[in-house]
Amino acid sequence: MYVQEEHLEYPSLTMFQLIEKSRREYPKEPAYEFQGKRTIYTDFVDKIEQTARALYKEGIRQGDRVTICLPNIPQALICFYAINRIAAVANMVHPLSARDEVSFYLNLSKSRLILTADMFCEKVEESLEKVDHPVKILVTRIQDELPAHLKLPYQLTQGKAYMKYPNTDHAVLWKDFLKQGKLKKGEADFLPPVTFDKNRTAVILYSGGTSGIPKGICLSDFNMNACAMQARSAVGVRVGIGKTMLSCMPCFHGFGLGLNLHLPLIYGACCILMPNFNFKEYTKMLLNKKPNYIAGVPTIFEALLHLEGLKEDSLYFLNGVFCGGDSLSVELKKKVDTFLHEHGAKCQIREGYGLTECVTASCLTPRDTYRE
Repeated sequence: MYVQEEHLEYPSLTMFQLIEKSRREYPKEPAYEFQGKRTIYTDFVDKIEQTARALYKEGIRQGDRVTICLPNIPQALICFYAINRIAAVANMVHPLSARDEVSFYLNLSKSRLILTADMFCEKVEESLEKVDHPVKILVTRIQDELPAHLKLPYQLTQGKAYMKYPNTDHAVLWKDFLKQGKLKKGEADFLPPVTFDKNRTAVILYSGGTSGIPKGICLSDFNMNACAMQARSAVGVRVGIGKTMLSCMPCFHGFGLGLNLHLPLIYGACCILMPNFNFKEYTKMLLNKKPNYIAGVPTIFEALLHLEGLKEDSLYFLNGVFCGGDSLSVELKKKVDTFLHEHGAKCQIREGYGLTECVTASCLTPRDTYRE
């Protein structure tokens, strides 16, 4: 029987330092997988530090804001921790935000840089017309992180339409930007030492705006780390080396960033990145990748019930199923639990409640107990 931890000791470490700790302890373990391409913790941290050096050479310093306007692709993850590495602030924005919304987020945060994908570049360019300070756009391409056998086909199909971006004097291709972060032979690393400040803002996430315009919520390293550690304790199953999380909840949302990404990464697990949700792709990845943990909103689990062709043990690999973001009805809870049991899963669906001001989840239904 699992005995829940009664007390947690929170380390005086930044989010990046906890990723670095995973690298020291599990250097050859995969940190994330994207479209079948896995990146181990050693390479992940190397990418983070190169990106941090590029940001530093660009003049980004402690407290400066950098906006990430991307779905769950490796560049978003790498840039997020690179910003944290130099004590700057990651401003997380939904890539499907309207042009005026992007302007609002850039003005509110006073961001100096924005990282976006080529497919969103035109909208971001237009948003700068209403921004009250200079902003440089960093433009990345999804194909840069694809495995070799998918890179060219993507570039010749979906990616073809966006190859003209960046096309202005204040926009730079991400690949070119990163070159300035590569150390030359014999060059000493110029990054400042990592410092931890319990009260320093590390990330800005946005509320849903249910009572007016969205509010930027300032969260610290301590907030993010404590929430991830508390969530692991509350989950009551081992999230760690050899385990995988299907990370479909987006990085610009507390649920996605705090629990679908940061939590598994600080314990040496592997995040299977999904840039956007569609049911066909989700079910394909669920059955092919066999993740140990899945988390999502009720509509995902409603769709899950319609999976066809499953055998009795088809979902044996699931150790944890978690729902948040909206209320889970009693009827859907019962249906999903029955579905999981009939197909070999070792768990029930568990419901969390939270809000961005608490990073994300602040409570979770117990492991084997449910009260309507």
